[in-house]
Amino acid sequence: MSQASRTGPSGSSTALSESYDTALLDLDGVVYAGGQAINHAVDALRTARDGGMHLAYVTNNALRTPAAVAQHLTEIGVPAEPADVITSAQAVARLVADQLPAGARVLVIGGEGLRVALRERGLEPVESADDDPVAVAQGYGGPDMAWGRFAEASYAINRGLPWFASNTDLTIPSARGIAPGNGAAVEVVRIATGAEPQVAGKPLPPMHRETVLRTGAERPLVIGDRLDTDIEGAFNGGVDSLLVLTGVTDAAQLVAAVPEHRPTYVDADLRGLLTGQPEVTRTDDAYACGGWTASVRGEELVLEGDGDALDGLRALCGAAWTHAGDGSCALDSGKAVARLGL
Repeated sequence: MSQASRTGPSGSSTALSESYDTALLDLDGVVYAGGQAINHAVDALRTARDGGMHLAYVTNNALRTPAAVAQHLTEIGVPAEPADVITSAQAVARLVADQLPAGARVLVIGGEGLRVALRERGLEPVESADDDPVAVAQGYGGPDMAWGRFAEASYAINRGLPWFASNTDLTIPSARGIAPGNGAAVEVVRIATGAEPQVAGKPLPPMHRETVLRTGAERPLVIGDRLDTDIEGAFNGGVDSLLVLTGVTDAAQLVAAVPEHRPTYVDADLRGLLTGQPEVTRTDDAYACGGWTASVRGEELVLEGDGDALDGLRALCGAAWTHAGDGSCALDSGKAVARLGL
C-alpha cells in the first residue's frame, strides 16, 4: 500500500525488529521523558539490538551534543556511541555550511549541541550580533535560555542576515508535562523580524538527508511519538513508521490524522518493535481488528466489540482514514475513542 493511499495501519506477520534493518528512533517521548527512561524502552531496545537491529537515535532537540546524548542513553541502560545519534543541530549545521564559506561566523541562539555541530562543519560560532556574524542559527537552548538571546537574533536578522532554525517543534515533552519547544522560540523571533528561517529538522528533507548519510540504513523504520515531525518525516522520506503512544500524540489525534500523518504501524510503546502487527480487515463498510469492529454511521464513528484497546484504535483508524480520504477525519469520534481508555 502506498503511503499516499493509506487507509489503516498495516499488519506484519514478523516482528518489526526482524523486518527492518535500522530503527530510526526519536528520543523525547519515545525512549525517555524528562531524562528518565520510558517504561519498557530499555528492555525492548536491548532485545531488538541483540537480535541484530541497528539502533540510531534521531532527535530534533538541538540542545545537547551527540556525545552527551549517547552518554545519557548509556546511563539509563541503552548503550550508545556518539555516532549512533543524529540531531537537528547536525542537520542545520550542514545546511548552513552548504551556503557559507569555511570559517564563516554564525550567531548561535541555542545550546552546546548547536555550537559543536557548527564547528564540525568548519564554521565559527559567535554570541553577539555585534561580532560580525554572516548568519543566525537557532536551536533549542533549554528551559533557562535568556530572553536576551532572542533579541540578539532579532538584531542580526533585521540587518538582513540569513536565519536558520534547527526545527520548529512547538512543544517538547518533559517529566512534568508538555513544555514550549524550539518552535515557540522561533515564533518569538519571527514576530520581531517578520523573517522566515530555513528549517532543517524533522519532517523536512535536510534531516532525512543527514540521517541517511550518517546511518547508511537500507530498510529503515522511523519510530516516533509526533505526527507532525516523526511520522510526516517518514512520509516525506518514503519510509515506514511506527507511532508509539508514550509522548505527545493521543488516540483522538491519530484517528483524525491527515494522510502525511498516518503511521504504518501503531503501538503502545517500544515493545511493539518486538512483535508482529495485526491486520485491519475490511468487510463492506466495517473495519475489524482483533475483537473490535469500527464503522461510520451518519456523523459518528462507531466502535463495537471488546478486547485489546490498541486493536480497537487500529480498527477506528481504518474506518476514519478511509472515510476522510485525503483530508482529516471530521466525524465525531469522542465516544468511540473514550471507550478504549487511551
